[in-house]
Amino acid sequence: MYRMRTWSVRHARRLKSLYRYLESVLLFAAPLWRRIGYARLDKPFLLLERATKGFLLDSQSCGQCIVGFTGLACPMNCPKTMRNGPCGGVRANGKCEVKPDMDCVWVLAWEGNKRLQEKEYPIQFLQPAVDNRKIGTSAWLREVRRHEV
Repeated sequence: MYRMRTWSVRHARRLKSLYRYLESVLLFAAPLWRRIGYARLDKPFLLLERATKGFLLDSQSCGQCIVGFTGLACPMNCPKTMRNGPCGGVRANGKCEVKPDMDCVWVLAWEGNKRLQEKEYPIQFLQPAVDNRKIGTSAWLREVRRHEV
């Protein structure tokens, strides 16, 4: 999984385009999702998310995905689960202080953000703390519901 995590960061721009396309498809189908029922769809969507985002992004299924802001690097891979930047323990070589053989997730996130080639760096936007009640639920369906309001 670690190899795919670094691959995804290197290809952040293409993957974010694919992610945007998927989001538009999900939003287009929102009336169907609403009719079927979000509660009924949560488990199948979560399985699909784990298969795709788990493989490509090494996603940890927190239910509050912010990889679009973090250069396609899942911040939940940080051993300290830091959600708004590095802990200050990043070694000079860019490795994690807790797992010295692992690149700091936030170093990868910054590299991915640069590859997005956007006017602003989305990584600089403050993100809410992780709501542990949402762990293991579908972030995609949550995003669809958020756009419906």
